[in-house]
Amino acid sequence: MLSKTALITGIAGQDGRYLAELLLSRPDEFDAVYGMIHTQKAEVVEALQAEIPELKFVDGSLADEGSLHAVIRKLKPDRVYNLGALSHVGKSFERPVDYMNINAGGPARLLEAIAAEHPSARFYQASTSEMFGKVQRTPQDENTPFAPQSPYGIAKVFAHYYTVMMRRRGLFACSGILFNHESPRRGLEFLTRKVTRAIARIALGLDTKVRLGNLHSQRDWGFAGDYVRAMYLMLEQADPDDYVVATGETHSGIEFVENAFEAAGMPIGWDIEPPKGPEDDRDEELRRIGVTKRAGAVVVRIDRSLFRPAEVDLLLGDSSKAKRVLGWKPTVSFPQLVEMMVKADLDSLS
Repeated sequence: MLSKTALITGIAGQDGRYLAELLLSRPDEFDAVYGMIHTQKAEVVEALQAEIPELKFVDGSLADEGSLHAVIRKLKPDRVYNLGALSHVGKSFERPVDYMNINAGGPARLLEAIAAEHPSARFYQASTSEMFGKVQRTPQDENTPFAPQSPYGIAKVFAHYYTVMMRRRGLFACSGILFNHESPRRGLEFLTRKVTRAIARIALGLDTKVRLGNLHSQRDWGFAGDYVRAMYLMLEQADPDDYVVATGETHSGIEFVENAFEAAGMPIGWDIEPPKGPEDDRDEELRRIGVTKRAGAVVVRIDRSLFRPAEVDLLLGDSSKAKRVLGWKPTVSFPQLVEMMVKADLDSLS
């Protein structure tokens, strides 16, 4: 088998790191794996080199069309995985133009660079379940209409359809419509990691409580290490296509929090605080508290300032096509995922 060169954008994120490790574990297939990153981010490069010594780096930016042409011209990569994005859905409401520039414009620039400089490259676009938004049917599969509810989701829909267009123009271009996937490498600004980090701090006596937003939304949560296997498999097929990648199970934020406290040895229950007086007109959800079952301490409070301007209530994926065509299936269950994240935070803090 001929050795291949791979280029990964978004290398510093959880998916980029897991994918790099996966590709590098296949030396008979990949003789070089490059992460694209700004050279001025020297501290990021240094940390990644310590974590993944075999990983190489190339300077480039999804916002800079010229740099993308230069990268593709220089490397002539056989595989290009576009995982780079501004990825915090809530913050996309504060910076919509930035999200459009990177999450919509970035993939378009990269695809055009591939078409011009090395059209035989195979391209993967990181699409997202947030494109479904206000879902019209459940579960969601490759044929479910998109109805995004955030600037993040809207930008990703543009990138998804641009990938489809370039496939019709002859590029080997795939999109993975990935549902929520988490890991101990998830950024601290995301709900799941915010929860596991805060619970680890509470368990170790470094904190007493955590404030959280809407916990009623339901998500299809899987393990990022499983999902990068699907990315790899998509680009190794005979023909390019789009695939939903999901576990087929849905869990609420409340369940995630409960499982996380359980994993830390601090099971909790839920209660509603009584109004503080006639002037207290907060609805019941804002008076929800999480209470430890053994000590009776309040460890969770709900904070409306952490709610999104427009919420996606339910996402549940149907990955039948990925299982049938790619032979892919998840290996980490929801309780295992939550326990893995909590234990990693406990270890890092202690």
